Amino acid sequence: MSRRHQRILAYTIRHLYLYKRSLPRLMEILYWPVLDLLVWGFVTVYLSRQEGAVPGFVTFFIGALILWDLLFRSQQGISVSFLEDVWSRNLLNIFVSPLSATEYILSLLFLSTIKLVLTATVMVTLAWLLYAFNIFALGFTLVPLVLNLIVMGWAIGILTTSLILRFGQEAEVLAWGVALLFQPVSAVFYPVEVLPWFLRAIANYIPAAHVFEGMRFVLNTGQFPAREVAAAAALNIVYIALSVFFFYWNFKVVRRKGLLAKVGE
Repeated sequence: MSRRHQRILAYTIRHLYLYKRSLPRLMEILYWPVLDLLVWGFVTVYLSRQEGAVPGFVTFFIGALILWDLLFRSQQGISVSFLEDVWSRNLLNIFVSPLSATEYILSLLFLSTIKLVLTATVMVTLAWLLYAFNIFALGFTLVPLVLNLIVMGWAIGILTTSLILRFGQEAEVLAWGVALLFQPVSAVFYPVEVLPWFLRAIANYIPAAHVFEGMRFVLNTGQFPAREVAAAAALNIVYIALSVFFFYWNFKVVRRKGLLAKVGE
């Protein structure tokens, strides 16, 4: 194992120890996803039993809920982990160590992946036990859809981290709500066609909108949504590259101005 890999692993383990020793932090990973699944899952079951309900309504809604939560948790897996360093006044210590900015970002991505695995395992299991919903019915199509949502979440998380790094405590609120700004135009629970024309134009540039349209296409036709997957992947490549560039630019500005020790004050 190279020294770079050792540093990335060491930083990741440091954060995992925090969750091991803190029940509130562990609940943050599992509590809200499970609560969302319980509340909206039972609401969906009730609505699906009403006369005139859309066939397969439970499948559409619960599948969309699980996939959206993957995006939301991938974003928070980065931004909240970064905030842990801000709140503990540990950023300066980290960046005077041999850990580079690139290794720091890779560590956050690795940590986000671990949290996602935990959250997804719980949600998929509960969806199967409570609602007889098997998300793996999407088959191989599930892989590119999930990957695109995770990458979009990472791009939002890195963008959020950059803004907090640059503007400090005033921007911390973005860690909790910025992903939700994309939900109305992501067509999570409804098709893009129901949106007004100006929101449909915006949705064309949101990777998540293509992912959820692809999910509905698979459930309706059983075919692979090649067009939607390709569009989401192309947009994600652009957005993740821009977010990483934005982080490096802000990191250099903060370091040049000597503001690193003041982040979070």
